[in-house]
Amino acid sequence: MIETFSKKQLRALSWWHEKSPDYTRDAIICDGAVRSGKTFCMSLSFVLWSFYAFNGGDFGLCGKTIRSLRRNMVTPIIPLLKRLGFDCEERISENSLTVSFGKMKNRFYLFGGKDEGSAALIQGVTLSGVMFDEVALMPRSFVEQAMARCSVTGSRFWFNCNPEHPEHWFYREWILQAERKNALYLHFTMDDNPSLSDRVKRRYENLYSGAFYDRFVRGKWVAVYGAVYPMMAQEKMYCECPPGKFDEFCISCDYGTVNPTSMGLWGRKDGVWYRIDEYYFDSRKEGCQKTDEEHYAALKLLAGTRKIRQVIVDPSAASFIEVIRRHGELRVTPAKNNVVDGIRKVSGALKEGKIRICANCRDARREFQLYRWDSARRDDAPVKENDHAMDDIRYFVTTAMDNGGFKVIAAER
Repeated sequence: MIETFSKKQLRALSWWHEKSPDYTRDAIICDGAVRSGKTFCMSLSFVLWSFYAFNGGDFGLCGKTIRSLRRNMVTPIIPLLKRLGFDCEERISENSLTVSFGKMKNRFYLFGGKDEGSAALIQGVTLSGVMFDEVALMPRSFVEQAMARCSVTGSRFWFNCNPEHPEHWFYREWILQAERKNALYLHFTMDDNPSLSDRVKRRYENLYSGAFYDRFVRGKWVAVYGAVYPMMAQEKMYCECPPGKFDEFCISCDYGTVNPTSMGLWGRKDGVWYRIDEYYFDSRKEGCQKTDEEHYAALKLLAGTRKIRQVIVDPSAASFIEVIRRHGELRVTPAKNNVVDGIRKVSGALKEGKIRICANCRDARREFQLYRWDSARRDDAPVKENDHAMDDIRYFVTTAMDNGGFKVIAAER
């Protein structure tokens, strides 16, 4: 239950009111730290503004995906709107939300902007305003197409995001040029969220390191550099394989023919996933290549007599996935493959102790020391070297651990 708002949240809540000094602005941009309260107060403000300025209007709610949009904005805001006297009708099949207050009614359409092709999804609609949740994760073409739909007099733009790299188009085109764009720019920190306890703040401060700490805790648009996982230079980050029984097992695989193939065997014990063993084959180093069937034999050897819940495989390894499917002995899942988002999740899982790397996994340990960000690029990307165990670890975290979900291709006989 929200009991109070900070001064910055109140400004975001009221900037559109005619008595506000920010009333003449065409847009609002809120960026900064995670858990700083910017998304929730902007969501509420957006709906309140729509009824202040329009009746019978159509509005756009945009997120990277419609699923994330519902999670971040729609689901949290509906109970509060109902307590304030609004009626809300969500039509999931139509990706829309109709909100009524007395005789007034406005419609909010949900759009996902995950890639360049998403711009076509929003063409043709006329909007009275649009809000972008995590705008830095959306392609520029989608954002600009959504803005172009706002042709109704009095329409405004709403943006929120966590920082990315300083060469990002939104940072350069909107945040650095907020005055020229006639946009109100508010930078949030965790201290701007009065509902956040000191204990929770400390937890988030301990969760991140390096550039991700600067971005998500300090709210700075900084470039990544150096080691991708700097914490893994510490010996304490590695452990011996714990004795006793494990609750369940998974295997993650980054498959290569010319490039190395890396597989990790994971066991869960007392709520922690341990990388307890690995298989790593480098054809260049060995002077020969292995067939899909030979790699499958190595997979079976790594699994041993254990009951493997799932084998998570590089999604581009179609032939190897087909071999596993054809044998019908193991369940196989194509891995989620968003690199930077996956690196963030791996980093968090390592720092929180949700995953542990056993000391006998020598190739994973070697790659942790060598895996670096590519300083020559203008976006966030690691150097495509010494990344095969790093990729299979990322596949495991984002696919086996993330929401606990699986897309099963083939089941055990």
